[in-house]
Amino acid sequence: MEDNEVKYFTVTQYNQAIKNFLDSKEECQSVHIKAEISNFKGHTRGHLYFTLKDEESRVSAVMFSSSVSSLEFVPKDGDEVLVDGRISVYVPNGGYQVYVDRMQLSGNGDLLKKFEELKKKLMEEGLFDQSIKKPIPKFPSRIGIVTAPTGAAIRDILSTIKRRYPLCETILFPSLVQGDEAKFDIVRQIEKANEYPLDVLIVGRGGGSIEDLWAFNEEIVARAIYNSNIPIISAVGHEPDFTIADFVADLRAPTPTGAAEMAVPNMVDLVNYLNQIEIRLNKNVINKIDYLTNAFNSLKNSYVLSNPLASFEIKEQKLDTLLSRLNQNIIYALDKSKNRLKTALKSRILYHPEELFVKNSNTLELIINKLELLNPLSVLSKGYSVVKTDEKIIKSIKDVKINDELSIRLLDGEIKTNVKEVK
Repeated sequence: MEDNEVKYFTVTQYNQAIKNFLDSKEECQSVHIKAEISNFKGHTRGHLYFTLKDEESRVSAVMFSSSVSSLEFVPKDGDEVLVDGRISVYVPNGGYQVYVDRMQLSGNGDLLKKFEELKKKLMEEGLFDQSIKKPIPKFPSRIGIVTAPTGAAIRDILSTIKRRYPLCETILFPSLVQGDEAKFDIVRQIEKANEYPLDVLIVGRGGGSIEDLWAFNEEIVARAIYNSNIPIISAVGHEPDFTIADFVADLRAPTPTGAAEMAVPNMVDLVNYLNQIEIRLNKNVINKIDYLTNAFNSLKNSYVLSNPLASFEIKEQKLDTLLSRLNQNIIYALDKSKNRLKTALKSRILYHPEELFVKNSNTLELIINKLELLNPLSVLSKGYSVVKTDEKIIKSIKDVKINDELSIRLLDGEIKTNVKEVK
């Protein structure tokens, strides 16, 4: 081999060399880091994998099950922690990471704190109330999608809609879904979508860390979803991921694929349902025809139709019976009236009316005489009078006193006088 010949090493050799270099440095074997946890995942074997980050940087971290047993809390995204461990290289992928030996809480992470504060604020304002949620149409004809124009999310949504319900038209409103400008872009696209005749709007993106999904935790995005006239299905991240957008939306889907499944019916299920409806309709029609056929045969074979004159004969007989009864009643009434007339003609009032007049005249005279006897005025005709004061008849001198005004009733009039003396 010549002296100037270049010696090449494998990637593994270089990664191993870097690992050996870091492992030999004392400052790398005892590190103390204050950071926030994100992208937290627990392995079935008990190991923990997560990212340690601050406002400007991040680094991968792992905590093996042997060290996890010493934890006094359950780690989660957003926790602010104090970490003790070492830095080394994972040779298979060449990535350097923190191997955590001990970890304790330092305080709540800023993002999680902001999330809870905004969630509480919007909940108190009523933006999460179920009573204001708009229903999702069962058979939409046009669906809008606010998400990134590339990536797994849009592919999953479009392929799911095409597979389940190809009759539906889709309109993409491409938007940034990550980064500082994403929140403004999402709001613009939601407002733009509301200018279209859409039946439902899917807003979301694929999974990621809490930082990756943060645009959907912004207040302006939440209010844009709340103000939308179109029903919105939120599809942000994966099943465990919850964002503010999920709480405000009319319906929350666990994944973008799930949102597409919630937005449209399954064509196969619809065809099966329609087939069942067709079978039931055919059965009902056949049953109706059978029923009407039986009814028709019953009428055709009925006594009335087979002997149409019979009913008229019966009615003729009834009519004869009624006419006979009517004639009998008329004859009876005439005979009764004739008898009453004969009796009246034989009465005394017709043959000797003067006797009735004389009898009644004598009776009237007796009544008049009795009334004359009872008439108080007849006493006055004999010279008597009636003395009164204040409409009270005077019967004794004790009933009057000096200056009382008296009224004296005579046969032909009345005299007014005053009492001058009482003896």
